[in-house]
Amino acid sequence: MGEPVSNGATVTAADIARLAAVGRAAVSNWRRRHDDFPQPVGGTAVSPTFSLAEVEAWLRGQGKLADSPVRERVWQTLRGAAYGDVELADVLAFAGAFLLYLRADRDHWRELSAAPDEKIAEALPGAVRAHTALMPDVRPADPVPLIRALSQLVDELGVAETFEFLRTRYLEHHSRRVYLTPDPVVRLMLDLGGPARTVLDPACGTGAYLGMANDLFKDVEKLLGQEIDDTTARMSAIQLALRGAPAEIHSGDSLIADAFAGRTVDLVVTNPPFNDRGWGYEQLTGDPRWEYGLPPRMESELAWLQHGLAHARPGGVVVMLMPPAVANRRSGRRVRAELLRRGALRAIIGLPPGAVPNMAVALTVWVLRRPSPGDQPPDDVLMVDTSADPTSFEKVALNAWRNYLKGKDDGTDSSVVVRIIDLLDDEVDLTPARYLPQRSAPTSEGSFTVARELLSAKTEELQRTATELSFLTQSKARDDVSMTTIGELAKAGVLDVLRGPAKVKTGEGNVPVLTFEDLAEHRDPRATAAETPDDLRLHTGDVVVSLAARYPAVRVVSEDGAILGPGLAVVRVDPSRSDPDFVAGWLLLGAQGARLRSATSSARFDVRRCRLPRLPLDGQAELGRAFRKLSTLQTTLRETYEAGTNALRLGLEELATGTLRPSDRTE
Repeated sequence: MGEPVSNGATVTAADIARLAAVGRAAVSNWRRRHDDFPQPVGGTAVSPTFSLAEVEAWLRGQGKLADSPVRERVWQTLRGAAYGDVELADVLAFAGAFLLYLRADRDHWRELSAAPDEKIAEALPGAVRAHTALMPDVRPADPVPLIRALSQLVDELGVAETFEFLRTRYLEHHSRRVYLTPDPVVRLMLDLGGPARTVLDPACGTGAYLGMANDLFKDVEKLLGQEIDDTTARMSAIQLALRGAPAEIHSGDSLIADAFAGRTVDLVVTNPPFNDRGWGYEQLTGDPRWEYGLPPRMESELAWLQHGLAHARPGGVVVMLMPPAVANRRSGRRVRAELLRRGALRAIIGLPPGAVPNMAVALTVWVLRRPSPGDQPPDDVLMVDTSADPTSFEKVALNAWRNYLKGKDDGTDSSVVVRIIDLLDDEVDLTPARYLPQRSAPTSEGSFTVARELLSAKTEELQRTATELSFLTQSKARDDVSMTTIGELAKAGVLDVLRGPAKVKTGEGNVPVLTFEDLAEHRDPRATAAETPDDLRLHTGDVVVSLAARYPAVRVVSEDGAILGPGLAVVRVDPSRSDPDFVAGWLLLGAQGARLRSATSSARFDVRRCRLPRLPLDGQAELGRAFRKLSTLQTTLRETYEAGTNALRLGLEELATGTLRPSDRTE
């Protein structure tokens, strides 16, 4: 287990749960039941922190210590080294560079570690740079405590595993800043494009595609990556280097400053930025990459697709994740048509909703192939819709693709081979679902009648809800109320802001998981997961908010127990000091403002910067009641609309099948 912790590291309740391999609820019970449980040494009333040394001693005494406290000490030491101009990501990059040095020359470190701290601090930068160029310019003022702790953890876990542990913790704590593509989607895209010896990810982020390509492709020779954020690029390079991957990672904007100009690979695979208005249209108008036509100013995704084709060798494959609008936006139809005519586009696969979290729409996977000289352009493309197969979409898509390559019919209603000539109309709409039979439940006699009655009931409910808003009256705008922010209130201990984890493994256990899709679609949790120590459980009165700026959504939790999913944050209020509905209303206003300001689909809503007025509790409750009534109106409007569209659909279907007929009455 290692020696007892002796520094001033602190831990949260979630960290304690992780150490003891229990849920957070167990930690709360210990605090209530055991008088000798360590007292908080910091934090807030909502989210206190405890001395790691005291917690370790208590857990040991109770026989509850399940995990090594060395991990927590290293993580807390790493977090503590981030202050002033030194950000946590910089400290993590420094730790990674040290681990690369340790991996290359363990004997030198063993000799150096016996020296006084001053000598270590003086000699370390040169020693690390001798083995890696990934040493960041910004690093901790006193790195010795951190590297000694890292060395101890390496003895326990190994070099690569130590960095992966720290990287995972970083991503959990900064899920708002780092966008992660789920492993099943990454694997599917690599299977569609592989096997490959050389792979390029021009928007590589934290290296998910390249890391999995290194694991999946036995004969991989080179992994190339470019990432616009320097720190994220460095983190990706370190992770791949520690895994022994033959990787070359550069920082910079791939479209404007291509680090791999002139180089081609077997496979280009990526999840590029969506709806990027600053992709470089003005600078790149005459760029030779636009073989299939100049991408329109508002069609950054078509620029990325052609960038990928420019880097694919003849016969090489491009697999990219795309928003569904790329398939049918009018502005992009000429480029889409040219991709079809010249045989570059081979398949479009619609993913099920929720396959990629934090997206209110179901994304698509585009598969392209760079034509080889002398190739006869194909006369068809594959369209796949996996929306009805949320748990098996990988298998459905891959089977359809492999059968298509063999010239076989997939034999299901999830895919169809479409002639290119049938796609080259005025719209060039490449939406897969358009070419597949609609999957609707068979109608039964009387179902339209039921739907019409529900619509009538919802219409009456909407009228009642609108009438209840009569208590809101017009008045002059108030300019005498001082404003504050969620972040300032969190510092004062009035509330706390907690972010969901980077990942939650669903499909196991029976604990409900509130996902981004649940919040955006105003529905109860549908997914479940097994309980883990890392769970962030929701409590009644919590305010959950979407971190995706393009899709504002807020909810006040009415029932305890669900796990908070990725892409979400929770504002946990002290009901004696803040009204949840009041906070929720201002968060929704802030989220809607962020949506108007967002330039890309990956933009994030900064919850802590959300402004709200300073009001006494009774004033908050008064406004909270108004916000709650408006929220009820929103819900009723949505339900009425859904009831209306359902009645319309059933009416059309039943008229077509003959199960619904006009009566003999004359209107």
